[in-house]
Order: sequence, then C-alpha cells, then structure tokens
Amino acid sequence: MKTTKSPRQVLEAAYECAKEAVPSYAHRFSPKKFTQHQLFACLALKEFMKLDYRGLMHLLLDAPSLCDVIEMHDVPHWTTLQKAADRLLKKTAPTGCSTNR
Repeated sequence: MKTTKSPRQVLEAAYECAKEAVPSYAHRFSPKKFTQHQLFACLALKEFMKLDYRGLMHLLLDAPSLCDVIEMHDVPHWTTLQKAADRLLKKTAPTGCSTNR
C-alpha cells in the first residue's frame, strides 16, 4: 500500500473502496442526494485532514474540485456527515466473538 499526503488521492481511494464495500444507498426510500460512497469518502477525508464535521463542510465548499473527484454536485451539511458517520462507522463485534471476557 502506498502512502500519500494528497487529500485528492485519499478521497479517490476511499470512494473506490466504498463502491466495492457498501451499497449506494442505505435504504430504498433514502433521498438519493448523496451516495454512501460519497459520504464515506468525505468521512475518510475528515479523518485524514483532522477536521470536525463543520470544518469538512467548509473545506468542500471552498474546494469544489474535491467534490468533482467523487462526482458530488452539492456539499453535504455537517449534520448529514455526522449522521452518515453514525451509520457507516458503527463499531460492532466481529461475528463469533464475545465482547464479555
């Protein structure tokens, strides 16, 4: 695995990984404004840049070329990113493992 300091490359890599790992939308009745792939990539960028949700939102507003990388036409509100993190980054115990030891 290659390391990078480029936010664009982190965004691209996370977007491609998410396409393989998660469905496009969480539910068939979801608003379909953003895909889970796009939101996951944004969350990866948030961690990479060490930003909070509002900081990430403002970064994306100030750098529309980053949105273009993941085919995102609008910038998600910070609460959308926060809710996506709760949904996509749930911590669960691996199957067959007990959390009580």
